[in-house]
Amino acid sequence: MPSEEPAGYLGKAQKTLEKAKVQIGDRISIQTLDNTFEGIVIPRAEIGADDQHIVLKLDSGYNVGIHVDRIQQLKHLQSGKIIEPELPAVPRKTKKGLPWVSILSTGGTIASRVDYHTGAVNPALSADDLYTVVPELGDLANIRADVLFSEFSENLTPNHWTTIAKQTAKHLEESEGVVIAHGTDTMGYTAAALSFALQNLPRPVILTGSQRSSDRPSSDAALNLMGAVITAYQAPFAEVVVAMHRSPDDTKIALHPGTQVRKCHTSRRDAFLTINADLLGEVSDGKVHMLVDDSAYRHRNSKRKLTLQPEFDTKVALLKTTPGMTGDLIDSLIDRGYHGIVLEGTGLGHAPASLLKAIERTQEEQIPIIMTSQCIWGRVQMRVYRTGVELVQRGVISAEDMIAETAYVKLMWILAQTRDINEVQTRMRANLVGEITECSKRSQYEEMSHL
Repeated sequence: MPSEEPAGYLGKAQKTLEKAKVQIGDRISIQTLDNTFEGIVIPRAEIGADDQHIVLKLDSGYNVGIHVDRIQQLKHLQSGKIIEPELPAVPRKTKKGLPWVSILSTGGTIASRVDYHTGAVNPALSADDLYTVVPELGDLANIRADVLFSEFSENLTPNHWTTIAKQTAKHLEESEGVVIAHGTDTMGYTAAALSFALQNLPRPVILTGSQRSSDRPSSDAALNLMGAVITAYQAPFAEVVVAMHRSPDDTKIALHPGTQVRKCHTSRRDAFLTINADLLGEVSDGKVHMLVDDSAYRHRNSKRKLTLQPEFDTKVALLKTTPGMTGDLIDSLIDRGYHGIVLEGTGLGHAPASLLKAIERTQEEQIPIIMTSQCIWGRVQMRVYRTGVELVQRGVISAEDMIAETAYVKLMWILAQTRDINEVQTRMRANLVGEITECSKRSQYEEMSHL
């Protein structure tokens, strides 16, 4: 074995490999007291790696770490190395008869592969990497790919939303629709932001992502991306939507309205649900199937003139009310110059009485404070109980049935245009882009049972 340390292996694990003359990429067999494992030696993650385990890539595709003290026998079976897969070439010629679709990459798992040097999942560095994930895209549409960022979604900010909105507007002029590859963790925030920033859309904007990276056997990247591209040129609507698995299997892609969608599971492929509204449609067998009436959405119209309003006020906070919470958090936000606050209250839109004094300060300072609910389904109704009435009397604005993330984004968007408290109140209560429904739906509440 070379004197150079095998990637990530230290101490006892390194010495065990060196004694057997095993290198990274070699096929070996390890026998323990109760089992035998055969597979390829792969690098350890260099961050946080211990010196006690050897990691094998099994034929099943899964990895297993074996403690060196449990090894009774280690056999070297075959020399080799980790081979990078040969990726298909990105087509550079236009295919006649196919529509043009733009794919804007912001990073996230859908544009990621496992880095076998560190063991981490890293964002793709090129928009072409998205195409190599799903070469079948070339049979669906002519693809314009553009990389905006290579960031996981937890690192995206309102400034990123502004850039995404501006670039989406440009691509809408030359494509049948725009697909935005995005990390799933904050996809709902960006979908809401684009719904407000891109007014009077002529064509659809589809956000999609994946829960599992493209080189994992259970990846949802391919179906989600294909479903999003099909939606971009086929859908009859001109809306911002999120396209993700509708069920755990690879059969249907759900099309969620951009202001009423939430990630409801940490890892399932069907993690997203539409809240307090109806699912717009689904993609199956290569076609878009609408699930709502024609009157429920803005129709595609290439002659419609887009209105771009991409600015957001970043001095807005989203606070979750908790038992024992005091008003010092609100006081601190006021003192730090925040322009607006969204509260996630309990139940119908309640907050502890201990917050009332601080809330009175927001009224004095002309700082809008919006009430949403921590409950996933239902709407805020602050005139049912005394607690809610006291909040209304102090100027708290009901978010109706908006989910907290959408109310937060909407307030940021409104405050970027006006600081007039009366105008803010009027716009927050108005249904601007489908973020508020007259009557909350039960269908998705019932569907929650599958999670």
